Amino acid sequence: MTTTPLLPNIVAGKAQMGQGPGTPLFDPVLGTELVRVSREGLDLASAFAFAREQGGAALRALSYRERAGLLGAIGQVLQAKRDDYYAIATANSGTVTRDSAVDIDGGIFTIGQYAKWGDKLGDARALLDGERIRLGKDPAFQSQHVLTPTRGLALFINAFNFPSWGLWEKAAPALLSGVPVVVKPGTPTAWLTQRMVQDVVEAGVLPAGALSVICGSSAGLLDALQPFDVLSFTGSAGTAAQIRGHAAIAERSVRCNIEADSLNSALLDPNAAAGDEAFNLFVNEVVREMTVKSGQKCTAIRRAFVPRALYDAAAQAIGAKLAKISVGNPRHEAVRMGALVSRAQFDGVQEGLAQLLAEATPLYDGRAQALVDADPAVAACAMPVLLGTSDPVKARVLHDVEVFGPVSTLMPYDSDAQAFELIRRGQGSLVASVYSADPAFVARAALELADSHGRVHAISPDVASLHTGHGNVMPHSLHGGPGRAGGGEELGGLRALGFYHRRSAVQASTAALDALAASATALTY
Repeated sequence: MTTTPLLPNIVAGKAQMGQGPGTPLFDPVLGTELVRVSREGLDLASAFAFAREQGGAALRALSYRERAGLLGAIGQVLQAKRDDYYAIATANSGTVTRDSAVDIDGGIFTIGQYAKWGDKLGDARALLDGERIRLGKDPAFQSQHVLTPTRGLALFINAFNFPSWGLWEKAAPALLSGVPVVVKPGTPTAWLTQRMVQDVVEAGVLPAGALSVICGSSAGLLDALQPFDVLSFTGSAGTAAQIRGHAAIAERSVRCNIEADSLNSALLDPNAAAGDEAFNLFVNEVVREMTVKSGQKCTAIRRAFVPRALYDAAAQAIGAKLAKISVGNPRHEAVRMGALVSRAQFDGVQEGLAQLLAEATPLYDGRAQALVDADPAVAACAMPVLLGTSDPVKARVLHDVEVFGPVSTLMPYDSDAQAFELIRRGQGSLVASVYSADPAFVARAALELADSHGRVHAISPDVASLHTGHGNVMPHSLHGGPGRAGGGEELGGLRALGFYHRRSAVQASTAALDALAASATALTY
């Protein structure tokens, strides 16, 4: 008999229980069952229709400013229940407090930013995209591009690592655009997403059908999509390939945004010296990105490049800091790094690490260290491992396999050109970071790497106390990347609204365009 509660799905503006025993969610440290989720028996077609016809219509009836007010109200609901969310994150994601903050407070912060940006769009219900264009000698007949909210829904199929931020960084621009949201969270950590949506819906701050959550299997979700819906997926490249071939995308032209695998890099200036400011910033950031959320970040540093002369010094400095990281039960005050989200993820990290070890050797291996207040036979706690290779040019697996955990590989380079080429062998990444006190080198590196990265994060001594971090995704900047990273784009301020709008050219008289402009506002970034 099932003793743990079955979480309700929230669709058509109300809680609806799935059928059957459901899928259990566990505490990744203690191994205890927490709750169960199921979407069996849900009528997806009706749920999606309600979101489009009820939630979408109600949202589109509002101005951007009014919808921004809804985002502000969501933020207040979530802020009032932060303690509950932290408790769920500790239990279901196995994260220490600082890592839970990245997810929970990061999501609330993003909602607040879009509330502020949306308020500045005023009482408009459409966006003007660019200036008017004369279509002939007589200026009386012109073309004006406009952006109007799509009359579909936004389906988010999200990953397990950010159950809060992963929802709200997508939902904020979608709701501001006037598009209803249906989220299918990653099952292992679905509890936090489900609870947040339930709290917001029960608070009554959104129109019925504007926000829904479906927990459990994703089977059939894409079948229910219609041409004016949009889909955003975060997860593996393998699943992304299946999505791209689905009839919803291939035949019905559902707009699709994908964030997939990413072998992100960090690059130290060739003129740096051991112990100087750029060197120390590089070392600190590599350690932070290996250990925050136990390395379970799409933006984490997977490959770290240093001038060959600094290879040994960098290995020693990074290893010394990793040795101070205590790993185990996040409830213990001495613990600085918690667990992976499940034993399945733990096994996946070990398998991936074995692949990397075919081309690299451990420079720091924390696997011999004891866990704090956790049973290694039960807890999904992975120790940090820094790998290294003296010949990254000959490596293949190191530039191809992403281990989604506290693992990074240090690699030496012999010239700027070689470093840039090695970084580009990641085949497209979300972010690369550059560490240098030389503005000219930063500029050169940024231009060399921009075409293969969604973001280039340059850290110099003058911004040491100001920069937001290699792996922190700020709503102001673009999040996404080309190639193997998925080819998608999210955030970037108001640029994010473009995904949820349809661009159309209105060719009309100047008088008609003047009338149109009265209910629209210019989209400025």
